[in-house]
Amino acid sequence: MEWITGIQRAIDYVEEHITKELDYEKIARESFSSSFHFQRVFSILCGYTLGEYIRNRRLTLAGVALAAGRERVIDVALRYGYDSPDSFAKAFQKFHGITPSQARSKGANLKSFSRLSFRITLEGGTTMNYRIEKKETMVLTGFKRHFEGTPLDRKQQDHHFWMSTRLNQYILQGMARDCTTAYEVITNIGDDGYDFYIASKLNSWAREHFEEELGEEIASRFEHLPLQATTYLVCETEKCEYPTEKISDLYRKAVTEWLPSSGYEMADLPEVEIIHWYYNEDDPAVRQLRYVELWLPITEKK
Repeated sequence: MEWITGIQRAIDYVEEHITKELDYEKIARESFSSSFHFQRVFSILCGYTLGEYIRNRRLTLAGVALAAGRERVIDVALRYGYDSPDSFAKAFQKFHGITPSQARSKGANLKSFSRLSFRITLEGGTTMNYRIEKKETMVLTGFKRHFEGTPLDRKQQDHHFWMSTRLNQYILQGMARDCTTAYEVITNIGDDGYDFYIASKLNSWAREHFEEELGEEIASRFEHLPLQATTYLVCETEKCEYPTEKISDLYRKAVTEWLPSSGYEMADLPEVEIIHWYYNEDDPAVRQLRYVELWLPITEKK
């Protein structure tokens, strides 16, 4: 209940200040969470980022104002956060399909992006296997890319990143002596995207001799990523050929069904996903299967 109320408070705050400069930290505080995880959860639940929501709402209201025909284009542009008529015209045409001047014409066709409203609905009735685990400080070694754009864009970037970095992955597997486990880490989450790491867990000797074993040029592709000791909500996907396609639903279930009544809240720390490969020993004809562990950092509510 608190969590749903918090999300709605954040949306109401955005709508009340839609013509002003919006501070994402303040928006997140309205939802009783950090900006880091508010933006991540928002995009998972809604299918678009907070920035996209704000931009689409502003362009919708700008269209209404221009269709009324009582204001100059420049005045509407400035009210909804655009510093110049050119930048406003470009964004307006991309959203509405017509120019701001054409929007002033009688009978002009405009698009509307409606105000978001969260409601309490009857949900649940499904099973989610989970466990709560306290993890000590660990160090992963990996390489990263910054993902941007819509959730769909980021999903495509994720796929391309995995497919185009096979050599780096093989190097990590060799140094870790583990070909059946891969770590993904999501951190530095903001409205413009987040940093996404592909990583492995090396022993202390491998980390200490990393550059010596690989050479300076190859070792420079990677970095050691420390994760502080914390408590995680750990959930698992089913075992299947493409478990990464099920992560979004698992994440949504964890934060909308389990978290609100758990006595915990999200901690402002990186999220971890662990991909496990294995073969179905009961049926060798079945292709190699995988499952994913989702580690969400949590802390007890104060």
